[in-house]
Amino acid sequence: MVTLDKYRREPMPPRMRLAIEFSYVIIGSLFIALAFNLFLLPNNIASGGVAGISTITKDVFGWEPGIVQWVLNILFFSMGLFILGKNFGIKSLVGTLILPFFVLITSDVVTPTEDPLLGAIFGGMGIGLGLGIVFRGRASTGGVDLGAQVLHKFTKLPLGICIAILDGTIVFTSAIVFSVEEGLYALISLFITSRTIDLVQVGFNTSKNVMIISKKEMEVRRALLNDIDRGVTVLKGAGGYTEEDRPVIMCVVQQNEFMKLTRTIKEIDPGAFIVTMNATEVLGEGFKTS
Repeated sequence: MVTLDKYRREPMPPRMRLAIEFSYVIIGSLFIALAFNLFLLPNNIASGGVAGISTITKDVFGWEPGIVQWVLNILFFSMGLFILGKNFGIKSLVGTLILPFFVLITSDVVTPTEDPLLGAIFGGMGIGLGLGIVFRGRASTGGVDLGAQVLHKFTKLPLGICIAILDGTIVFTSAIVFSVEEGLYALISLFITSRTIDLVQVGFNTSKNVMIISKKEMEVRRALLNDIDRGVTVLKGAGGYTEEDRPVIMCVVQQNEFMKLTRTIKEIDPGAFIVTMNATEVLGEGFKTS
């Protein structure tokens, strides 16, 4: 007898996984440093975080951004250890220390644009790409995120709100130090950073989660299994008015299979009720496995 165990992938050795995660932290930190020195710092765009603080202090006091980021990262990390306990991994410590180092050694790169809008767009994309890679390594670059966790502990505000408060304060300060216009560019960059992080985390492929209610349930199920070649899950449901049993068929398909699926269902049952939702992270047979 052949069992599924034969086809299961062997788990990655812990040391190899750890090495890959450290690589993510290093590569991601390099992307962040380059985006900062190429696009954000030359255009006075302080889009939140320790990098934003160092942009402001560079203009006001002339302090080297890499040194400022080192001091602040170590300060936030130490505060996190003291207040929140020893819950920070060594990978986060590496990110905390290595990012300012990369900022220092790439400080002489020449900016490709002095247009603040382009700086905000590409700087935000670069920061988001770097952070997304670091997060894939299950680590962080420290900084304001740790400060937000401390604020969350004392105020009990949601962590997302705490991050928004700190980043918003930095952006507001940049609008005072530089100009309102540059503060607005910083907001654009902050938004692009968050969207890019999401893109790195979930990828470009968006699948569709389709929920179907049909009077010809068995025919629809057979068509999905045989014609579309996708698995289905049948959920128990009932009509809200009639209280009759109404099984709900759930099926997840790739983007390019969606139109074929809807045409197939409508050919079987033109009155079928179909609800479609985006599914951005699908793991399992026929999709990503890890």
